[in-house]
Amino acid sequence: MTYDTIILGAGAAGMMCAAHCGGRVLVIDHAKAAGEKIRISGGGRCNFTNMYAGPGNFLSQNPHFCKSALARYTQWDFIDLVGRHGIAWREKTLGQLFCDGSSKQIIQMLLDEMERAGAELWVRTELKNLRKTDGGFSVDLECEGQRHSLNCTNLVLATGGKSIPKMGATGLAYDIARQFGLTLTETRAALVPFTFSDGKFKDLSGVSLPARLSNDRTSFDEALLFTHRGLSGPSVLQLSSYWREGEAVRVNLIPDLPLFDFLRDQRQSGGRKALTTELARHLPGRLVEYLSHHIPMPGNLADQSDAALSELIAALSDWQLAPSGTEGYRTAEVTLGGIDTDSLSSKTMEARDVPGLYAIGEAVDVTGWLGGYNFQWAWSSGHAAGIAIAGQS
Repeated sequence: MTYDTIILGAGAAGMMCAAHCGGRVLVIDHAKAAGEKIRISGGGRCNFTNMYAGPGNFLSQNPHFCKSALARYTQWDFIDLVGRHGIAWREKTLGQLFCDGSSKQIIQMLLDEMERAGAELWVRTELKNLRKTDGGFSVDLECEGQRHSLNCTNLVLATGGKSIPKMGATGLAYDIARQFGLTLTETRAALVPFTFSDGKFKDLSGVSLPARLSNDRTSFDEALLFTHRGLSGPSVLQLSSYWREGEAVRVNLIPDLPLFDFLRDQRQSGGRKALTTELARHLPGRLVEYLSHHIPMPGNLADQSDAALSELIAALSDWQLAPSGTEGYRTAEVTLGGIDTDSLSSKTMEARDVPGLYAIGEAVDVTGWLGGYNFQWAWSSGHAAGIAIAGQS
């Protein structure tokens, strides 16, 4: 059988691409159903984009690469598509958009768009062999125990990265990229919790509060969550993409709280209160109890000089921690790095030196922040490749 385009991967980017390619298109995936990562995303409600998505929300060795695709298919374009399919949505914090109902609505929308475009979908399908031919590519597949030898003019790598292997994630896109001479950047787990080898926060597991996490490169103000393994929550996941092994992390537990003024004022009216009791009015009690064993908090409020209060505020504002690592690909929401953007056209996502070979979505060295940005890159890059392929006919 001969196809104009075969897309490896029925995730967000692959299905978006299939809806725009034109011609005879086949999408394959080894999972039992399309869009499995979409299904579990956003707590089952799919944080499908972000109102503020722009190039500054993405990491890449070439920060300019994502600009073309993001500009030509924006978050507003995808929001319009969602609206045309009658899917209700709402904005949560920081521009994050979620389905009112189920993430399965987004999957069905993409399947409907693929059907409208005439694209075929094969699931439970394994890639067995892949070769370059004079006219494109020869692809050997196994589906439901049957072997198939197919040919195509265009081949699209949309198999994602290594994150969440229990969902079937592999490094297949990287292997194929190497096979055809494309370069790769270093890959590592991103948007992932920090771990601490000494289990230092196990007694704080479940405690959450607003915080500012930072290193020498950036900072994020969002929720911090203590776990039995270490630190999680949006601020941690965001910073993890900018963190390297061995680096310290700075935690500001009171980023927007004028705690010095509060404590000084309370010292006048309630000086007999224990300092820890007053702190527990502003911070989680279990956290105050934990911190009292590491930061001096003796006596009552009346015992605290301005200098002592200033030292306490400084300690709470710049708590330095050294994670032993992260939870890795097992729980990482995305893979940082991937197929080097120098190998690809930013307009079409086609490999510069391998005509007909495209790479989109998480497989490429473009990684978004937490909050719908990675889905937007999937939509934008999938659209860019799809319309480029359609333009060949």
